[in-house]
Amino acid sequence: MISILVYIAVGNYAGRRVKHLEDYFVVGRQAPTVLIVGTLIASYLSTNAFLANTGIAYETHAGAWILWPNIAAMGYVYGALFFGRYLRRSRALTVAEYFGRRFDSRRVQTAAGVTIVLGLGGYLLAVTQGAAVLLSEITAVSYTQGLWVAWVSYTLFTLYAGSRGVVLTDTLMFFLFTTMSFLALYAIVDAHGGWLSSLESLTTLAEKPDLMTWHGIVGPGLEWESPADYLIWSIILGVAWSLVVAISPWQSSRYLMAKNEHVVIRSACVAAATVVLIEMTLYAAAGTVNLSKLDIFPKEESMIWAAMNILPPLLGALLLSGIMAAALSSATTFLSLVGFSVSNDIVPKRNIDDKSMLRFSRMTMLVVGAVGLLISLAIPQEIFRITYFVGTIFASSWGPVAFMSVWSDRVTANAAFWGIVSGFIGNALPKLLDTLGWIDLPSYLDPILIGGVISLAVIILVSRRGTVTAKERVYRLNLHATPPAECNASQVRGTRWAAIVVVVSGFAISVMLINFYVIPYQAITETLIDGQQVDWLTGEAIFALTWAALFSVFGILAYRVILRSYAPREVEQPDLSNVADP
Repeated sequence: MISILVYIAVGNYAGRRVKHLEDYFVVGRQAPTVLIVGTLIASYLSTNAFLANTGIAYETHAGAWILWPNIAAMGYVYGALFFGRYLRRSRALTVAEYFGRRFDSRRVQTAAGVTIVLGLGGYLLAVTQGAAVLLSEITAVSYTQGLWVAWVSYTLFTLYAGSRGVVLTDTLMFFLFTTMSFLALYAIVDAHGGWLSSLESLTTLAEKPDLMTWHGIVGPGLEWESPADYLIWSIILGVAWSLVVAISPWQSSRYLMAKNEHVVIRSACVAAATVVLIEMTLYAAAGTVNLSKLDIFPKEESMIWAAMNILPPLLGALLLSGIMAAALSSATTFLSLVGFSVSNDIVPKRNIDDKSMLRFSRMTMLVVGAVGLLISLAIPQEIFRITYFVGTIFASSWGPVAFMSVWSDRVTANAAFWGIVSGFIGNALPKLLDTLGWIDLPSYLDPILIGGVISLAVIILVSRRGTVTAKERVYRLNLHATPPAECNASQVRGTRWAAIVVVVSGFAISVMLINFYVIPYQAITETLIDGQQVDWLTGEAIFALTWAALFSVFGILAYRVILRSYAPREVEQPDLSNVADP
């Protein structure tokens, strides 16, 4: 309760500084790196990570989720390099507005806005339910009462302060739940004799014999029937979520608030290196909870149970505050973005002054939040499935359009519109049918992949039947004109170090996994070659090494793009002499 009151106080303070629309929507475009990192990670690591994902790690896939190289986090790097910095350059108020400007089409902006409302509205339901679950477990309030308390908590400061309040409270919440994740792992592992002792006990756990393998517990009748099924699913989902963090509105919109393009790239690199450590910490802690209790139900409450039964009381209370912070931080982001989209992207443009538009945006957000609360009260609790259903829709619906809007001059406004719509339907419809049990899709035909392929095909086919206007061509070319102020030697040096952080973190994680997971795991399972040498051909060893390879590729890519794009020089402006409207 103290932490919630702090967020409300900070949000109220931030709200008093909101004077115009840019303050409310994008913090006046003055947010530094620390605030962008904080809001990126806080909005990404919601109750899905702290409750749903830790529940899966606890029940069946602790080893797999610790070892699996975080493909999704690399979306931060390539998303910032090839979309995020150009998005900021557009100076739009929302990502949907950027699409509208880029394709000179209100219809495209509206289509993008509707997907935000449907997608993030669903995500808002999931995080609100997660907060309600937490409140109902640790206090005397019921689940329904918890929904009301959670909704009032995040609505109070989001409604008034907008994005200015969101980034400040997100950053506070980020520091809280990050610190508590590491302290919780230390306390849980220490309670079971240290990490090596815990790993041995988990590896030899009779009730869950494959818990710590690279593929987790698989088999007939389970979520994944074989290691190959799990591997295919993991790759597809990893790529899909990398697109989500690269272009989804609740991630890429953070770049619209950045002070400059260097802040965009630095924040992305730091977020990529940080978020993987937090997730590994959470999954290791959740897996170790098995040594205290094997049958926590529902599994999503494994970390709540650990906070209340394993950790010392004060530490447990702080961990619960951290989990609540993860829920509230995402909820504030989703509520603000849905409200912004309704007022700015969907409702027809209103010829009113900034002050009246600000009042209208706040009222819209209140109505949107109230509708979300009513739906949360009406549907059953299903955090992971709701998140999985709506979270990756943007990978299919927005992925092709977002990157092609920057890098292709052949995409027409009609193609962008139908690409967004077809990608959304192509993902949501088969996912709905699969969820209802009407169809059974194999791992290699995940709805994410189906929707993405459909969207790309539709964009290409529709573009061939239309013409790109001169206004669209000029807008895209202007996006590629680097502002001279960005080509500053001291700024470039700092941004290059952010790219180096990505490479170093990949090698550091590989070394850590090899020494504290692979070698002791092979010693326990007696799979060391001649009892002494690591068998590098096992799944555990391969995945441990892949971290260094993956992070090096993207870190070096970022380093090269930074040098090529921002090295101090006379900036070349795009040649517009040959651009004419037919």
